[in-house]
Amino acid sequence: MHTPSTTTLAWILLIVAGLLEIVWAIALKQSDGFSRLWPSVLGLTTAAISFALLTLALKDLPAGSAYAVWVGIGALGVAAVGILALGESASPARLGCLLLILIGVIGLRFIES
Repeated sequence: MHTPSTTTLAWILLIVAGLLEIVWAIALKQSDGFSRLWPSVLGLTTAAISFALLTLALKDLPAGSAYAVWVGIGALGVAAVGILALGESASPARLGCLLLILIGVIGLRFIES
């Protein structure tokens, strides 16, 4: 049975899992194809934790929505780090597409409440 408190906890776990997805993706970028030890270790460790938290969140949330939110948080976060710290493009078209992802993530959160 899904109580409001278990659903809230599931959303918290899902958000933390999504934030960790940002960490592991950037760490793996910095690992240079697993040729640098510490970014590789950080990337693989945070990926494992992120997957574990996603798995726990899926016990109380619909799989499609939870996965979309997890990926959306990661995609937005990695794109933001890429723009702000790695010199990647911030073209209007790219920002518009990222805005659409953000709208989708927020929408799924409210639909599944």
